[in-house]
Amino acid sequence: VQLQASGGGLVQAGGSLRLSCAASGTIFSPNTMAWYRQAPGKQRELVAGISSGGSTNYAASVEGRFTISRDNAKNTVYLQMDSLKPEDTAVYYCNARSYFGSVRTLDAWGQGTLVTVSS
Repeated sequence: VQLQASGGGLVQAGGSLRLSCAASGTIFSPNTMAWYRQAPGKQRELVAGISSGGSTNYAASVEGRFTISRDNAKNTVYLQMDSLKPEDTAVYYCNARSYFGSVRTLDAWGQGTLVTVSS
C-alpha cells in the first residue's frame, strides 16, 4: 500500500489549507486513516484520525479548527485546516492502518507534506 499526500504550502496565520492523501495498491479501505505532524525538534504527534465508519478524534490543539474526512470509495483522507497558526507549522504525514482482530495488518505512511504558517 502506498500513500500519496498533497496540499501543503505556505499560508499566512488565519488562513486555510486542505491536505489530501490517497492510498493505492489495495482494494480494501483501511480501518483507520490519520494525519500526524512533526515540527522541527519535536516528536511526531497525532493531529486527527478517522475510522472507516466515520468516527473522528482530534488533538486538543486543533479541535474546532481542523476537520478530517475520508472518501472510502477513493481510499482518500482529507484534512481541512482553518484558522491556521504559526505553531501549526510542521511536516504533515498521513497514515493508514488495518487490523484483523488485534493484529495490525497494515501500517503505511505517506511521504510528508510541509505546511508553513507565517505570522
